[in-house]
Amino acid sequence: MLQPPDGFQDWAAWLALAIALGVFELFSLDLILLMLAAGAVVGMVTALIGLEVWMQVLAAVAASVAALGLVRPSVVRRLHAGPTLVLGHDALVGRQGLVIERVSSQGGQIRIGGEVWTARPYDEDLVIEPGATVDVFQIKGATALVHQVPELDP
Repeated sequence: MLQPPDGFQDWAAWLALAIALGVFELFSLDLILLMLAAGAVVGMVTALIGLEVWMQVLAAVAASVAALGLVRPSVVRRLHAGPTLVLGHDALVGRQGLVIERVSSQGGQIRIGGEVWTARPYDEDLVIEPGATVDVFQIKGATALVHQVPELDP
């Protein structure tokens, strides 16, 4: 009868532990059991290399602690952060508008997304004529500070 090689049970036990921890992680969704499963995978690799059991356990514990301390916090932070929501006037910064009334340091008007806004050039020395496309650099109160988008000659 065929005998499994020495150490076969060790790596198989580590693999079974890693799979079980991974399955239980699906129910908890806290990423703790997943980090422990990663440690079990490290234990399995050390068993495949042929290291002693105490070294396998030490490697698995070290990998689990490292994953819990180094990897998990950044992953949890990233998962819980979600997308940033920009509201109000800040949502207009970076958008483009169309000049509908000459824009100079004394004022002017642009249309941004269907709304008419008072505008001044970001560089006070510029004058932007109607029909030009502008980028909104900043919103101060109810006035958009804009800069003309350079037009490319065909």
